[in-house]
Amino acid sequence: MAVAFLLYVIAEVAAIWAVGSLVGVLGTIALLIAGAFVGSWLARREGGKAMRAFVTKAQAGRPADKELTDGMLIAVGGILIMVPGFVSDLLGLFVLLPPSRALVRRWWLRRAEKRAIRYANQRRGPVMVVDSEVVAEDPRPSQHPVIEGRIVEG
Repeated sequence: MAVAFLLYVIAEVAAIWAVGSLVGVLGTIALLIAGAFVGSWLARREGGKAMRAFVTKAQAGRPADKELTDGMLIAVGGILIMVPGFVSDLLGLFVLLPPSRALVRRWWLRRAEKRAIRYANQRRGPVMVVDSEVVAEDPRPSQHPVIEGRIVEG
């Protein structure tokens, strides 16, 4: 994780340096500020759309997992755009735009599903499902001992 952050910082510095050498210091600062304003406007617009879609699905009683994930990705995109730098602006813009957000959403949900399955298997071991019933491979012994005998009334 530390290596990824270091590479990100190096990429940001290189991007700012390259843009600064092309348009100058004031132009670079103006582009960074303009990117933050445009990005925050876009995040607010897309966030409002996602919220309205979530409310519509929730009122209809349907699952709103797509809308919830979109809202989370829009928040991440807005944060990335507010971080100064051109690389973070491009990543944030990629997450904010609906077509690319759909790609990120599919990747994110697939990753979350794999991690959930892996976590569940680590916690309780692999399970078998037969006719929507979870069947344990090795039946666990009962918590209470069974005492054999007969009932005598009298």
